[in-house]
Amino acid sequence: MPGTTAADVGRRRDGRLRLRFDGWIAGIGTSSGTRVVLGYWVRSPFGPFSDVMLERKGGHRVLLAPSAQTARFVAGTYLFDEVRVVPVGVEVGRGEWTVAASPLDLRFVTGRRGPMGLLLRAVPGPLAARPAWAVMTAPAASALLGVRTHGSARAGRYEWYGAKDLRPVIEARAAYEGEDLGSLAPVEPAVRFGFGSTPRRPCVVGVTTTVALEGSRQAVPAR
Repeated sequence: MPGTTAADVGRRRDGRLRLRFDGWIAGIGTSSGTRVVLGYWVRSPFGPFSDVMLERKGGHRVLLAPSAQTARFVAGTYLFDEVRVVPVGVEVGRGEWTVAASPLDLRFVTGRRGPMGLLLRAVPGPLAARPAWAVMTAPAASALLGVRTHGSARAGRYEWYGAKDLRPVIEARAAYEGEDLGSLAPVEPAVRFGFGSTPRRPCVVGVTTTVALEGSRQAVPAR
């Protein structure tokens, strides 16, 4: 999964800035009730980075972000009860992912692509990255995966998710603050970070996420 540090910042005709993030989103449930959403961004306006959003069984929502800048941006887009700035390291190799983001340790394994993954891979990348494509595919994504591909976020922001790949997660183990979170389970109940959602079945999705900021005066992240 080659990466790049190039920023991707555009502007709509109405003057609103558009920020684009290319990478992967993993949604994983555990038998303890904790649900984990990993963002692994190989290209973004902040350079390559990873962040973790997790919701505990009791509903406590936590963001683990690698810098104050990324923490401010993600927390300005989604809802959290707690935000921690910690190193977030991700290693990927031959279908096995290892995530070290104190207080979270996570390892999971992906399986072979199913029909949905093969279908998404067949869509040309530039087309899948367009917000208009996310709007067009919204009904199918809702019916087949139970997810939304576009919608409003915090602070007047708007998001589009263009999926380009999908692999099932077939094995996972995680610990949070030293507590074993149990075995792999469906992502239920659905996470409550705001607009963002993941399929009920644990999976990793290749995606281009576009975020339109409210107003033209918001600062563009440093390149």
